[in-house]
Amino acid sequence: MSDTHALPKYVQISELLIRDIQAGRLVDGERLPPERDMAARLGISVGTLRKSLDELTGLGLLERVQGSGNYVCTQEDTQSVYAFFRVELIEGGGLPTAELLSVDRLPKPEALPGFGTSSDGHRIRRLRRLNGVPAVLEEIWLDGSYVNQIDAVALRESLYLYYRESLGLWITKAVDRLDLAGVPDWAPASFGLSAGQSCMRATRVSYGPEGEAAEASWNWINTDVARYVARIT
Repeated sequence: MSDTHALPKYVQISELLIRDIQAGRLVDGERLPPERDMAARLGISVGTLRKSLDELTGLGLLERVQGSGNYVCTQEDTQSVYAFFRVELIEGGGLPTAELLSVDRLPKPEALPGFGTSSDGHRIRRLRRLNGVPAVLEEIWLDGSYVNQIDAVALRESLYLYYRESLGLWITKAVDRLDLAGVPDWAPASFGLSAGQSCMRATRVSYGPEGEAAEASWNWINTDVARYVARIT
């Protein structure tokens, strides 16, 4: 299948900068390069970059000083589109994108942790990239009670944003458990690891605002290029 709907370019850039700040690649008080230089390096217009910087300013992550420049301000709690995405490139950060592999409504597998009220779930398989580098293979199961069918065309790169905007479901908490597991046999060659090869796996249960378990997933991480990161503040 083709890539899922991309976020607007200015949002992609703001999310990239947020993840660089979270990873420590941009530090508190650091002055960003001049806007024209920064826009040229990112391959975007100055106008698009300024919209991205406006987003960061609104989140309290950037101080814009007229005549001086733009300065990074770190925050403990950042409201990022990808706040729950815990995988970064080994060097830190990286903008997540998603290639949708399949969407099906099926009986839930017994091996998954218990979640939701329906016996069926929506199985979403995706390949996640960071700055274009294949890094994570995902098999996500959303409880079948939230929607009868998921339109693959409507899916966003951020599933939690799709849940919120299309289904009225806000994910407020996620619990991850890490282990080693074999890469599944449906992994595309572009993932970089062969079927059956052992790799890090995160098993996640995601919860809605009333504490209900709404989603469960398996996430295979290629640790040759990426790492799982949990920051405790």
